[in-house]
Order: sequence, then structure tokens, then C-alpha cells
Amino acid sequence: MRLSLAGKILRIMSVFAHNWPQEAVRSLTSAIGFIVFALLDLLDSLLCIFYSLIDGLLEVNTSSCYCQDRGEQRTNVNGDKEAEISETLYRRKNISRDLGLPMLRAKRVDSIKKGSLVVNRWSDCNCESCVSWQLNGDQKLHVVVREPSPATNEDSKGKPAENVIFLHGFLSSSSLWIETVFPNLSEPAKQSYRLFAVDLLGFGRSPKPRDCLYTLKDHLEMIEKSVIDRFQLNSFHLVAHSMGCIIALALAAKYPKSLRSITLIALPYFPSSEDNASLTALNRLAGKKLWPPLLFGSSVMSWYEHVGRSICFLVCRNHRRWEWILKLLTRRDPHFMAVDLTRHTHHSAWHTMHNVICGGAKLMDEYLEALNKSGVSVTIIQGDKDQVVPFECSHNVKLKVPLVEVKTISNANHTTVITGREKEFMRELEQIWHFCGK
Repeated sequence: MRLSLAGKILRIMSVFAHNWPQEAVRSLTSAIGFIVFALLDLLDSLLCIFYSLIDGLLEVNTSSCYCQDRGEQRTNVNGDKEAEISETLYRRKNISRDLGLPMLRAKRVDSIKKGSLVVNRWSDCNCESCVSWQLNGDQKLHVVVREPSPATNEDSKGKPAENVIFLHGFLSSSSLWIETVFPNLSEPAKQSYRLFAVDLLGFGRSPKPRDCLYTLKDHLEMIEKSVIDRFQLNSFHLVAHSMGCIIALALAAKYPKSLRSITLIALPYFPSSEDNASLTALNRLAGKKLWPPLLFGSSVMSWYEHVGRSICFLVCRNHRRWEWILKLLTRRDPHFMAVDLTRHTHHSAWHTMHNVICGGAKLMDEYLEALNKSGVSVTIIQGDKDQVVPFECSHNVKLKVPLVEVKTISNANHTTVITGREKEFMRELEQIWHFCGK
């Protein structure tokens, strides 16, 4: 018995001795991460005071931040469920605020009224491209339409073209589809489909109003106004990437009889049975981690309102200068994805991140149930190397909607699931549309 006990102790000591370097590195990384994010907490609180003072001096209309508990503003004036403000806006952990330091809290009063047209903030870009929607008074989304070419095949003549709406992901634009899908359509598809590539509200060349909270309802209403109603679409296919998948599911749940098929690429889905589904989504998609760098960047921009605004001030406000520098270094025009990263305001990106990506997590099960009842063909495409959306998300949907088809792309990440394999991706889409069009 003593030998057995001694053997167990030796075995435990052996395992510890073998694994202690990994444990030491893990503990050191955790300690460094705690210090880094504690400093970011303090910096964000200090920047809150800074922006409170500067905004008061430079702006006629100031808007409140979410540094204090503003949970009473969870819904809009109509109280619509889809218009809920995500609790991740006001329940994000911050050591400085949790300590209750009064010197690090600054209260501001909203003076922006719903419906008022307000110019960009002093910290936003005011170049012609970014404010064209204000100059033209255009309150519709920027939509690029590719009309079907004249039919040359006898079998195609007389058949009405089918409509396809493309929705991009976070910090992207319609360029994702214009640069990848449009040039790779097959000849039969060119004659059979009318394509709509949309710049979502707050991104690309679409309006970026300050009097908007960029909720799911806001995004849906603008798509309806700018695409469905404007072009009188009675039926359509949906193709969406990343964040656009959440908006696509909401659109599908609202128009089940008009939907022909829906293709979701890198869908961020987490079962929303829990009350804190929004916080779960925030922690899974942008948890406070130092590595990998992509996740660290996401966590900084998603957790720290004022640090994020400072980064947008340095990068987005000066995007033309950065694009010029990039062109000078590479001797060619910047890649469309690099350009899209800066074509937003901090207000539009911040609220869309929380109210759509995080806030939408509470509604996903409801949308999927409606989609399941409609019997519409659902296809999910995901790369097995995706570092943004966990690979398990697609399989979680499969449990919720058994008939969904999940396609896994080997060695593909969040973007290369589309880019780098454009022709193959386009053939996959055309097969889906053809099958559902029968």
C-alpha cells in the first residue's frame, strides 16, 4: 500500500516536472494579460474625461458614452425587441469603474435628437467620399447592381432573372462581392441572376448617421428601403459573410415567403438560451486575450469605447494619407480589404459590433426556428482555420436546424474562405441557386 501511494506521488511529481514549463508560460501570459488590460481600463477611463471636455468645446451636439450604467436605455422608443440595445454596451467589466473612482467618471448629456442630420464628429473623416451621403441628402444605402446580360441561349429566353442580395461582414463593404463574385460568374449565371451588393448602414459609401444606434432593426429597415422596396423584389436569394449572416437571418425570418435560399459564410452563432447571450458572444468573439494578435485587436476595439475611438481618429480619419503611403510603398493601389477597414465612423462600428453581433445573439435561435419552419434551403460555409468565428458555430447551427448543409473548407480562414478561391466559391453559389430555382 505504501509502495502504491509512493508510486502515485512519484507519478504526479513526474507529470508536474514534465508540464511545469507550459504551466509557467501560461501563468506568466495570464499575469501579463491582466496588467495590460488593467492599464487599458485606466486609459479608457482617462480618455472618457478627455473626450468629454474636447467634445464640449468642438461640437454643438454632444453624445453620451457608455462608461456609466445606462441599462435603462435598452430599447428604443417603440420598445421593439429587435431594436434592443445590447447589454454589452454598458455591462463591460472595467477595473477603474468597478473601483468607483469618481475622478474617472464624466457625465455628458445627449443633445442629438432622433431624425436630425448631424455632420460627422471632429474625430471622424470629412472627406468627400465619407460625407457624400450628407452632401447629396441621400438616405439610402449604397447598392451596386449587376443586371443580367441579354440571353443568348434559347432555354434562357423568356425566363425572369432571379435576384441575389449580398451582405458583407464587419469592417467590410460591397467590394468584397464586387471583387470576388461579380468577375467570376459563369455565362449562364450572367444571364439568369440580378445581383445586389450592399454597403451596410455605417460602412463603405452608405450613410453613417450619428443619431442612429445601428440596431438590427435599423439595418433591416435600410435594406428594405434601399433594396427590397426600391427594386420591388418579390423573391430573392441571400448570401452573407460573418456579421452579415446575422442580418441575413433576421431578413430571412421577416421574409420567409420571398426567400429562395440563404448561404451563410462564417456564421457567428452561439445558442442563445442563456440570459447573458450577448456577453457570451462578446467573450467568445473578442475575449480579452493577448494572442493571437487578431483577437487582441478585436478585444481592444470591442471592450474599450474611447481607446477604440482614438484608434479610429488616428487611422480612419486619416485613411487617405495611409492609403497614399501604402500605395507609395507597394507601388500599386491598396487592396480593397485594406481600404474597407477604414470606411466607417467609430460610432457606426462601435454600435454595430455590440447591437448586431453581440445583441443579435439573443435572437438567433428565434430566427433559426423561423427559418427551419419555412423549409428554405440553408447552406453554411466555414473555413477550418477561422480564428474569428469558432469552428463549432456551424455545427451548433446543424443541431438547431438538422436540414442545414454545412460545407467545411480545408485550410481556409475567415477571409480565404472566399478570397483566393473565388471561382470555386462562385460555382458553389451557382449550384445552390440552380437547385433552389427548380
